[in-house]
Amino acid sequence: MRINRKYMLTAILSALLAAAGCDRLEHWFGKTANQGFVKEIPAGTDGNSNQVAMLLPDFTRLVDQQGPAVVNIQATRDNRSLDGDIESSSDTLPDNDPFYEYFKHLLPNVPQTPQTNDDEYNFGSGFFISKDGYILTNTHVVNGMNNIKVLLNDKREFQAKLIGADPQSDVALLKINADNLPVVQPGNPKELKVGEWVAAIGAPFGFDNSVTAGIVSAKGRSLPEENYTPFIQTDVAINPGNSGGPLFNLKGQVVGINSQIYSRSGGFMGISFAIPIDVAMNVAEQLKTTGKVQRGRLGVVIQEVNYNLAKSFGLNKANGALITQVVAGGPAARSGLQPGDIVESVNGEELETSSDLPVRVGLLPPGKQIILGIWRKGRKQDIKVTLDNMSPAISAPSSTASDIMPTDGDNFLEQHLGLELRASSKGLVIVDVSKLAAQVDLRRGDVIIAVGPKLVHNEKDFEQAVQESGKSVPLLIRRANNTLYIALILP
Repeated sequence: MRINRKYMLTAILSALLAAAGCDRLEHWFGKTANQGFVKEIPAGTDGNSNQVAMLLPDFTRLVDQQGPAVVNIQATRDNRSLDGDIESSSDTLPDNDPFYEYFKHLLPNVPQTPQTNDDEYNFGSGFFISKDGYILTNTHVVNGMNNIKVLLNDKREFQAKLIGADPQSDVALLKINADNLPVVQPGNPKELKVGEWVAAIGAPFGFDNSVTAGIVSAKGRSLPEENYTPFIQTDVAINPGNSGGPLFNLKGQVVGINSQIYSRSGGFMGISFAIPIDVAMNVAEQLKTTGKVQRGRLGVVIQEVNYNLAKSFGLNKANGALITQVVAGGPAARSGLQPGDIVESVNGEELETSSDLPVRVGLLPPGKQIILGIWRKGRKQDIKVTLDNMSPAISAPSSTASDIMPTDGDNFLEQHLGLELRASSKGLVIVDVSKLAAQVDLRRGDVIIAVGPKLVHNEKDFEQAVQESGKSVPLLIRRANNTLYIALILP
């Protein structure tokens, strides 16, 4: 058979290029496997300058090196025996679950007979932070339990002592009597990027040393009743038993403690939350040295700055924390902070959202002096504040019907703003809304306290303050026991 020289030359060149490509791929994959990093191919090499090709990460080295530092925690109440007898209403399948009959034969550490009190059993994960046996985990894993057993990767078992637990951050510190233990290396959660690969090691449903992986979905998440923890949100599969386990970056560093999931079924649904490791280590150090956790207190009530509010206060972008109330006698009040001030930074570090403020302040000890960068009346300034110890928030009293006093009507308010007001000892009570006022969610019963930083006591004060504000009017109102700002945008 005769072969065309042109085709032969093309085939040889193709083979050589393919071999070179294989060497290159082997180089990329080999480097990824050896170092544990995601390796990106530069944009444009795939023929499309708008796309970046990416190889999948290899977690084998990470697991080999860091897996031994992760432990399985089993806890019971009333000094019950732990052997083969671990169950929790939150960390196991309930008896009435349709899958229970099937899974009870497969799940480790799950009793084969129903228990009379699920609250007496719990299990989770943890990890060593020191060679002499200090372990970080979640408070909810060990809370209320007086018999805690730790199972190591090498199958050794130890009874653990609870050094301290902080329910607010959900961080607990345990100690076992052992030496030369494998420890994790803490990373810097601030360097995490959304979309970055992360991995969790723990004991979901009692399956110890299980590894799951995913990406960082968001940072600095605030959850209900969790105002002092800027959670890392991921899509790493976290299930009951993973609680208290470490979240690793691809450098093999712990960046968080897996703590919570968002779920309607009780199982993983693609959203999980981790406590940043710097927050956890701060709590652990206080628990170790003093047995309790103290947090700095500023003494303000704040809200988020949205686009319209930013515009009404003369800001170029919507960021920071808007102060709606200053607690009398607190650090903020003593330093001259006022409702209407927008806190933009703490010690020079900018605040992206309002939830950043309590997190930054809560990480600092009472007695610490901080510098707040604020926006007030159209200009920036710095204010020094000395924090005191955190105490329960104080709610402002709401107005009652007996406080309301009639005032003269004004067509400007009703015709242009859609507001009918009545003066009271607490401010101006809204008795009817329409037009612009209704569009921005002002409601009947709201009490207008101030326009921007200026207090208003009657309709004349209010009208004058509105006209001085221009097109964007920030109204400080009291609704029930809360105070908040609402931006009224004039035509």
